[in-house]
Amino acid sequence: MRLNFLSVQLALVLFMKGDLVLLHQRQKVARREAGQRRLCKARVLAQEIGGADVGVGEVGPAAARDADFLGDFFAVVQQQNLQTALPGLARAKQAGRPGAHDHDIKTVHGLQCRLAANDDSTRQEVLHYERDKPMNPILFAIPVFLLTIVLEAWWARRRGLAVYDIPDAVTSLHHGVLSQLTGAFTKVATLGIYIAVYDTYRLTEWSMGNAWLWVLALILYDLCYYWAHRMGHEVNILWASHVVHHSSEYYNLSTALRQTSTGALLGWAFYLPLAVLGIPWQMLVIVGLIDLLYQYWVHTELIGRLGVLDRILVTPSNHRVHHGQNDYCIDKNYGGILILWDRLFGTFEDERDGEKIVYGIRKPLKSYSPIWGNLHYYADLWRESVAAQGWRAKVGVWVAPPGGWTDEPIAHFEPATFQRYTRQTPAAMRWYVALQYALLVPLVVHFLGIVKDIPTADALVYAGVIAFTAVALGALLEGLPWGRWLEMLRLLAVGAVFALLPDWFGFQAPVALRAAVLVFAVASVVWLLRRRTALGQVAA
Repeated sequence: MRLNFLSVQLALVLFMKGDLVLLHQRQKVARREAGQRRLCKARVLAQEIGGADVGVGEVGPAAARDADFLGDFFAVVQQQNLQTALPGLARAKQAGRPGAHDHDIKTVHGLQCRLAANDDSTRQEVLHYERDKPMNPILFAIPVFLLTIVLEAWWARRRGLAVYDIPDAVTSLHHGVLSQLTGAFTKVATLGIYIAVYDTYRLTEWSMGNAWLWVLALILYDLCYYWAHRMGHEVNILWASHVVHHSSEYYNLSTALRQTSTGALLGWAFYLPLAVLGIPWQMLVIVGLIDLLYQYWVHTELIGRLGVLDRILVTPSNHRVHHGQNDYCIDKNYGGILILWDRLFGTFEDERDGEKIVYGIRKPLKSYSPIWGNLHYYADLWRESVAAQGWRAKVGVWVAPPGGWTDEPIAHFEPATFQRYTRQTPAAMRWYVALQYALLVPLVVHFLGIVKDIPTADALVYAGVIAFTAVALGALLEGLPWGRWLEMLRLLAVGAVFALLPDWFGFQAPVALRAAVLVFAVASVVWLLRRRTALGQVAA
C-alpha cells in the first residue's frame, strides 16, 4: 500500500509528541497567570465603577474590545451584585466614549435580563456566544446564487449550449440544501474542537486588527484547503464525502452548490494547524467563507481562459480540468483560490484545447436522490470492507486510494463513448419540481436565520421537513412509483400545518398567506393525481 499524506502526518505527530507536551505545559502556566492578572483587573474596575455613571469604555478601547476581559468583568459584576455598573456601557456609547460598541451594548441588555433570572447556564451562553454571534452570511449569498444560475442558464440557452439539465441542477441544489441543514448542527462541534485546540496549544495570538495578518491567514487557510481537497481525492473515506461534489455530469454554477453533508466527519482536522499557529476562530470562519465563496464563480463553461490569471489563481479553465473524467484530468488542480499550490506540489494540469472535458465520476451515480448521493460511496466501501479478508484489509479499504491498493494505472477513459445519465421525465414534471424547489428556498432561508435561536428539537423537525421535501422531489424526477404519494403526503401535511397552526416556527403568517399556501397545496395534489398516467410512463 502506497504511503499517503495521512501516514506522514501521523509520523510527524509521534515524532513531535514530547515537544508538544512540554510546550503545552508551558502555555497552560502562561495562560493561567494571564487569566489571574486579567481577573484582578476586572475586580478592581468593577469595584471602582460599581455605583458610578461610568462605562467600560473609560478603561480604553483595547480593554473594552477584549472579549476575555469583558467576560471576567461581567462575571465579577454579577458575583458582587454590582449590576448598577452595567448601564454605564450603554451611556458610554450614547456619549460617544471610546471602546463602547453596538455588540457590547446588546450584550449588556441581554446580561441584565439573564442576571435577574439568575440562570448560570444562560449567562455563560450570553458571555461566550451572544456577544459574537454573527448573521449567517449564506443568507445573503443565496439570492445571488439563484440569480446567477438563472442568468447563466439563460445565456447558455441563447448560445445553444447544453450546459444545464433541470433534474441535474435541482439535484445539485438539493445537495446544497442538505449540506446547509447538516452544517447547522455540526459546525458547533467542529468549531468547538478548533477552539479547544486553539486555547490549549496555540503558539501565539494573532491580532484581528492587522490587515496583513488577515491576508496571511487567508493564504494559510488556502494551503490547508489544498491538502484537505487533495486527500479528499486520495483517501477512500474522505473521497466518500467529497464524491458528492463531483457526481454531477454537468459543469455549471449549480454544480458549485452540490456539496456534501458528511464533510464535518473528518474535514475539520486539516485546519487544526491554524489553531496551533494562533489564528482565532473568528478569523478562521471569515477567511474560510472567503475561500468558499471565491470557488463559486469558477464552476462555469461560459468563461474561457484568462491569461496570466490562469497561472496564479484557480480559474474556470483550471477548475474544469479538476472536474473532468478524462485521463489527463484525474487528481489535478486541487487549489481553492491559488493554483500556485498545484504548481508547487506537482498536481497542476492545463486545460487542453483539442480534447473536450467530460464531467462526472467514473462510476456514475445514476440517481437524483440527495440522500443516496451522499451515501452511495460509503455503501460501496462497506461492502468491500465486509468482503475483505483480515482486519488489515478491512481497515485498508477505507484508507486506500479510490483506485485501489496498488499503484496500477487507472483504467483508460474514452470520452467519445460516454453518455450522460438522464431520465425521460415529462417536461411538465420537471418544471413542477423546479417550481416546488423555488418555493422551498424561503423555508431554507428562514431555517438558517432562526436555527440558532430555537430549541434543538424544533430545529431538527424543521430540518426534517426540508429534507423530506428534497427526497420527495428527487423521487418525482426519477419517476419512482412511491414518489408521487410521498409528495402528496408532504403537500397536505405542510399545507395543513402552515394554515392551521398560529405560527410556523416563530413566523406568524397573515391569514391570506396561510390560506394561499393551503389552496396551492391542494391544487398541487390534484395536479399530481391527474398526472398519474404520465408518471407511470417515465422511462429509464
